[in-house]
Amino acid sequence: MNNLPIELYSAAQVRELDRRAIEEQGLPGRTLMERAGQAAFAALRARWRDLNRIAVLCGSGNNGGDGYVVARLAHEAGIEVDLYHLGDPARMSEAAAAMRAALIEAGVEPQPFSGSLPSGAMLLVDGLLGIGFSGGLEEGWRAAVEALNSHPAPVLALDIPSGLEADTGRAELAVQAAMTVTFIGLKVGLFTGAGPAHAGEVVFADLQVPHSVHDGLEPVARRLDPTRLADRLGRRRRDAHKGDFGHVLVVGGDHGMAGAVRLAAEAAARCGAGLVSVATRAAHQAALLSGRPELMVHAVEEAEQLDPLLTRATVVVVGPGLGQGDWGRALFHRAIAAAPALVLDADALNLLATDSAVALPPATVLTPHPGEAARLLDNTQPLTDRLAGARALAERYQGVVILKGAGSVIADPSGCSICSDGNPGMASGGMGDLLAGVVAALIGQGLAPGVAAQTGVCLHAVAGDRAAREGERGLLASDLLPHLRHLVNAL
Repeated sequence: MNNLPIELYSAAQVRELDRRAIEEQGLPGRTLMERAGQAAFAALRARWRDLNRIAVLCGSGNNGGDGYVVARLAHEAGIEVDLYHLGDPARMSEAAAAMRAALIEAGVEPQPFSGSLPSGAMLLVDGLLGIGFSGGLEEGWRAAVEALNSHPAPVLALDIPSGLEADTGRAELAVQAAMTVTFIGLKVGLFTGAGPAHAGEVVFADLQVPHSVHDGLEPVARRLDPTRLADRLGRRRRDAHKGDFGHVLVVGGDHGMAGAVRLAAEAAARCGAGLVSVATRAAHQAALLSGRPELMVHAVEEAEQLDPLLTRATVVVVGPGLGQGDWGRALFHRAIAAAPALVLDADALNLLATDSAVALPPATVLTPHPGEAARLLDNTQPLTDRLAGARALAERYQGVVILKGAGSVIADPSGCSICSDGNPGMASGGMGDLLAGVVAALIGQGLAPGVAAQTGVCLHAVAGDRAAREGERGLLASDLLPHLRHLVNAL
């Protein structure tokens, strides 16, 4: 996806870009629709070269108009086309109606969708619903989406998979596309929540619209591009020493959970922290030292034993394996009160959600998954709008928030960014502990919390993608460590 723009827009903003192109740049709606269909057909031909039959589903909006163009171009190229329409053609826009008429004139007669698609179609084109969709699908549209998803042929979605919300990436039921060709501006919902699972490969077409239409329109988020991170950590001086690169303290590891603190601590060390200490149960000390002797492991059974460690730390990770018992709660409050910078993960977030009076230092990064985020916002239901949730958390706790999951959202007072790297193999135990250690190491090396969060999420995701080359199933958090070391040196 590195050839894509980094700016991500809401549905309302994309409609505004359309308006500017038509009214201020003098580009007729028909011209834009023709260009959209041409771009989609070009992408279709580039990926699926030997097609002899396709089926196209069109709604009555402009998304359907794009579909009529694709169908006409395919017919003119000698591909057999079956076109099915939903909705009332009499309610189509002037531009979409013109594209429908051009298709009929070319010799293809649209048919009402009756519930099934031809078994011989080698590719399906989704032109049902556009960026204005939200909520649930009505019965006829649901049947069309289900027919697309149950057919063995791959699906090309126009602008956005039908059933996916452009602003949130939420989907109750949506088209499972192999490719989405999206136009004028990237829709934020393609890159977070259910978006990555439904969009497939994302191809962008600017429709030759002058870039000036974007002037003054601040994107709702920006897509993080790992190739643009190269200047964030400079080359180390020849006379550098370990004190120059931060001292990370990891607090956690209640009985039976030593692995969580080891993963966080080892990730911090592999990502360049000069010193890494661990404060954990006495029972874990010997095993951690023997497994990774470079760590300084301290037995902490009482909260006051944490004080001398906090005075030496540059940044403190609290939460991996911490638990929510008396021991974990005491260490949590002790660390919060004295840490110069914090990365809060796992049970530290659950403890924070139960104590709204806790005051966090300004340099704090929170790393919740959606369930933890909902609890931090006092919500009983899961988050449905990931961007809004991340922004609300950043505002409420006056810190940086990494809302984990597909299309992780990083929010701070300056705005939102989204990481579109990573893979489902990373849905395994310990990945969050690893991320907390990565972010802490970057803060310890001098990056501001927001920059460290963005960079850390990208490093973590790309390391996961590299580790997954041997397969997503069975991917372990520790499999990322050698890749993290390589990647952080590329910075």
